[in-house]
Amino acid sequence: MQVIHPLKTGFVSASAPLTDSLDRALKQYFGYDRFRPGQQAIVEASLQNRDQLVIMPTGGGKSLCFQLPALLRPGVTVVVSPLIALMQDQVDSLQANGLGATFLNSTLNGLEARDRIRAVLQGQIKLLYVAPERLLSDHFLDLLNQVRSQSGLSGFAIDEAHCVSEWGHDFRPDYRQLSRLRHHYPDVPVTALTATATDRVRQDIIQQLSLKQPQVHIASFYRANLAYEVRPKKRDSYNQIYQLVRQGGAGIIYCLSRRQVDELADKLRRDGIDALPYHAGMSDQDRSNNQTRFIRDDVQVIVATIAFGMGINKPDVRFVIHYDLPKTLESYYQETGRAGRDGEPARCILFLSYGDVSKVEWIIGQKADEQEQRIARQQLRQVIDYADSTECRPSILLRYFGETLGEPCQTCDNCRNPKPVEDWTIEAMKFLSCVARCRERFGVAHIIDVLRGSRKEKIKKYRHDRLSTYGIGKDRTADQWRALARTLKHRGFVDETDDGYPVLKLNALSWEIMRKQRKVEVAVPRSVSALEDRRSPLAAEADALMFQLRALRKQIANERSAAPYTIFPDSTLRLMAQQQPQTLAEFGQLSGVGRYKLEHYGDRFVALIREFTTGKASAPPKRYASTSSTTTLGETHRETLALCQQGKSVQEIALARNLSPSTIYGHLERLLQAGEAIDINTLVPPDHQQPIRQAIQALNTDKLKPVYEYLAGVYPYEEIRLVKAVIKREGHRFPRSQEPSSTHLYSLELHQKGLDVEAIAQERNLRPSRIVRHLAELLEMGQPVDLDRLVTPEQQREIEGVCDRHPGATLEVLWTYLSDRVSKEALRLVYGAWRAKQAQQSNSP
Repeated sequence: MQVIHPLKTGFVSASAPLTDSLDRALKQYFGYDRFRPGQQAIVEASLQNRDQLVIMPTGGGKSLCFQLPALLRPGVTVVVSPLIALMQDQVDSLQANGLGATFLNSTLNGLEARDRIRAVLQGQIKLLYVAPERLLSDHFLDLLNQVRSQSGLSGFAIDEAHCVSEWGHDFRPDYRQLSRLRHHYPDVPVTALTATATDRVRQDIIQQLSLKQPQVHIASFYRANLAYEVRPKKRDSYNQIYQLVRQGGAGIIYCLSRRQVDELADKLRRDGIDALPYHAGMSDQDRSNNQTRFIRDDVQVIVATIAFGMGINKPDVRFVIHYDLPKTLESYYQETGRAGRDGEPARCILFLSYGDVSKVEWIIGQKADEQEQRIARQQLRQVIDYADSTECRPSILLRYFGETLGEPCQTCDNCRNPKPVEDWTIEAMKFLSCVARCRERFGVAHIIDVLRGSRKEKIKKYRHDRLSTYGIGKDRTADQWRALARTLKHRGFVDETDDGYPVLKLNALSWEIMRKQRKVEVAVPRSVSALEDRRSPLAAEADALMFQLRALRKQIANERSAAPYTIFPDSTLRLMAQQQPQTLAEFGQLSGVGRYKLEHYGDRFVALIREFTTGKASAPPKRYASTSSTTTLGETHRETLALCQQGKSVQEIALARNLSPSTIYGHLERLLQAGEAIDINTLVPPDHQQPIRQAIQALNTDKLKPVYEYLAGVYPYEEIRLVKAVIKREGHRFPRSQEPSSTHLYSLELHQKGLDVEAIAQERNLRPSRIVRHLAELLEMGQPVDLDRLVTPEQQREIEGVCDRHPGATLEVLWTYLSDRVSKEALRLVYGAWRAKQAQQSNSP
């Protein structure tokens, strides 16, 4: 590919292949070995001076899409940013990499502003951050004209571009005036960037900013590392939050009101949690100080109204909790997107109270414009439908943005713990019939009173105690009837007026239900256990080193008055802890270590790592296996094992650990399969084990449902699960389905195009360990995976030899023979191919 615009950086040649040039620039300036999905195409289009609209989720790497082209092109790129904190955050990150960036805003005094303008005019600055209102002032336009004549204007980057549409005049009216840039500088390319934009908003951005035939890049909105969850808000909700916060990691808790923010932050502080408030009722100085303390890891938690966090690049936020209901799905997606920007697992928990729904409805009712009220109610209904749904939660969010998730995420609460669905058609018929008998003149509370046979004076006044529906709903609680009423309203099975007192009205769907032409199924929520930390734990040794690396990072950050993540993100510290580089050359190979950081921080980090490894046993540094193996055991499994060996029952363990029994059964299954010393007789009665074992062997399947049905439902799934684990431990191998799933086929397609495991993982936004598993399973299915590209022939022969000598061994056992010679990934891949070969031989005549 030819370079459209000359690259004047001192080391990137205009004649060099563009991909190689960009890869080198990426490593030198930012320390990364490869682009994230979509970034390279955007950078290339910028270098061709194209107008662009970039829609990329939070944590997807939007900033790099305009920062790298700015460094590679002659002249200055002007970045329009709506918040002072956002400007300062990005400039700090760029300066931490030794790059020429600055901002001009109201926090600077006259002398500071003049010094920065002088640096811009002298060509020392490549990225200049400004607010939209400053950019469009006559004084600043004069400055831009000087810059253009002396250094050149290489481009405009308009960050948070949705401000022209979603917030409009309410948020940043000056955004709507940015089209004037096109009038003043028609030949300077414009890149508009946002994390959230529906199709309507995209078109509005293009129109409002006068983009010329823009290249539109829409990245997937799916964030695979975020685990979404909805919980009912009850009296113990604070305790659930407290338990999560105690597990460690930075977090943001969103509340609807300032009072709630102050109360919750104060309560957390009284309970020993470093938490601070953030809301519009505080002074600018207090808000800024609290935000800075959070960014610099001086406090763990910020409790905030929705204004907090816009554009703040704190990558290591481990949880975002909505203690109150968000107003729209779009804002909810954006706010939860502030978690896990480093790619590590993070949790997004929404506490739902229907009392909060009433609060939001009251706020909506205060709007003067009826059209605004209608739109706000529609948006609120979308949020409630999301919270009430039993569907995969990321699927709902992606569909809102016009995207389809290929298969369920398997990480949200609905995928992990599907709620049982009950047929409530009869109850719905009773409820709707009561609405009809009351002549559609009353609200939910009155209908429930009639159904439950209330003796209230109002019931007698209207003679509703004489209706045929009076008292026919005593078998259900008032809460259950309220839950049914919500379901009927949210699914459109009954209407509710919004003019003053809400009154229920029947519609066509109501009559279909009463005529038994439509079923009503209601998801019954499970009991809520305390929030469980599902992050894969580091090995103990790496965990200890990680703690010391974080302490050093914090020390350096304090010396530089910077946020710790601008020194190194957690993901790079984790690589240090796992790989333990002993030289500067090895340290420089880590992803996230660029030339500037290698020169400025390398010596101190390498010295710490050397000191740590010297203090260990004389054995060479251990290679850490992936924690994704199905038999890898973490601390959570060990805790369950210890309690089980003390003779505690599953229910007792679940109660002691504040986990669900199903989670404990999952632990026990893996412990049994891994060969841990557990007496199966204490978990499954001996007289149950034999028929279950015979059924499993007769069906020769590791799937639970066929065995359960074969045994006519006499034995519970949990017992079948544990007996199956024992059979697997004994070396029995169940046949794998020979039909690859769509996710397997997608990985295979990318593999056949020549992509390596890391590249496939980046393309699919999955972990490399997941891709290895796909390829291993494809090999076992006999699919055309090129094993020679993945594992050397010498290692293949060595692994196959061990498999041949121990044909009944599990992967974990085989690993004990090979751990000092091959990687676990290589073992998994060759083992898959070996099993396919064994199956073929056993099936041949």
